Amino acid sequence: MARIGFLGIGLMGEAMVRRLLERGHQVTAWNLEPERLERVVPHGAIAAPSPAAVAAASDIVLSCVLHAEAVANCLFGPGGVATAAPASAGRLLIDLSTIPPEAARGFAARLRAEAGMGFVDAPVSGGPPAARAGTLTIMAGGTPEDVAVAEPLLRELGTNITRLGEVGAGQAAKMINQAIVGTGFLVMAEALAMAEAAGLDAAAVPAALAGGFADSALLQRIWPLMQRRAFDPPLGYARQLQKDMHAVEDFARGLGLDLPVVGAAAGRVDDYVSQGHAMADSVSVIRLYRKDPG
Repeated sequence: MARIGFLGIGLMGEAMVRRLLERGHQVTAWNLEPERLERVVPHGAIAAPSPAAVAAASDIVLSCVLHAEAVANCLFGPGGVATAAPASAGRLLIDLSTIPPEAARGFAARLRAEAGMGFVDAPVSGGPPAARAGTLTIMAGGTPEDVAVAEPLLRELGTNITRLGEVGAGQAAKMINQAIVGTGFLVMAEALAMAEAAGLDAAAVPAALAGGFADSALLQRIWPLMQRRAFDPPLGYARQLQKDMHAVEDFARGLGLDLPVVGAAAGRVDDYVSQGHAMADSVSVIRLYRKDPG
C-alpha cells in the first residue's frame, strides 16, 4: 500500500486523513499550526516538521489548504515539497484545495521542473461528513497518466471521480460548483426566512418540495441545518465561502463574463464576514435575515 503524505489538517483535511487511516494507509501529516496535528496523530498519523519531510516519507502527497498562496508555500516555500531530495520525494502531488485554475497550472509546471513530480488538481465537494464516509465528489485535472496513478487513492475518499481534462480542469469545474453552491446558500437562507416569516412549518418544506424543480442536495441537506440553526460542528467556515465566491468572480472575469447573481451573493457573504463571522459555519448566513430562535 502506498505511503501517503497529507498537507493541511483543517476541517476537510482532518476528515480525509482519518478516512485514509481507517482504510489502512500510512499517513504522514503536516500543518502550519502544529497543534492541529493532535486531531489526527492519536488516530495513527505520523507528524512531520515540514512539507519537505512529508514528501520525503511519501509516495503520493495530498494537500488541502485554504488558498493558492498556502499551496505555493507548501510546495515552494522554505521547507516546501520541492526542496525535498528528488530521489526521496513522492512522485505525485494531488491538490485537493480550491484555487484558481491558472494557479494550478503554474504549480504543476514549476513542480515538475523543480522536483520532477506530477501534479493533479482534484478539488472536492461534499463536506467533512462525505470525506469521513468516503463519498466525496472529486473533480480532477491532470495528464491521463497522473490521474490514473491518483485514482485508486481518490477512490478511498470519493465515489464520484471525474477527469475533466488537463491540469486546471478540475479547478474550473470547482468554480462552477462553487457558483451553484455559494449562491444556493444565500437562496436557501432567503427562502427559509420567507417560510419562517410566513408562519409555515419550515421543517416540513424540504419534504414538501422533494421531487419538484426546487429539489436539490442543498434543499435536503443545508435547509434542515439552517432551520435548526445547527451550526456546530461547522461544515465549512464563512471565510472559505467568501474566498470561493470571489474566486468564482475572478474566474468569470477572466472569461469575459459578468455574473451579477454571483456578485450579489458574494457581497452578502462579505457583509456576514465583516460582522465578525469569518469562522462561523457558512450555513449560519441565515443570520443575515433572521435571528436565532429563543
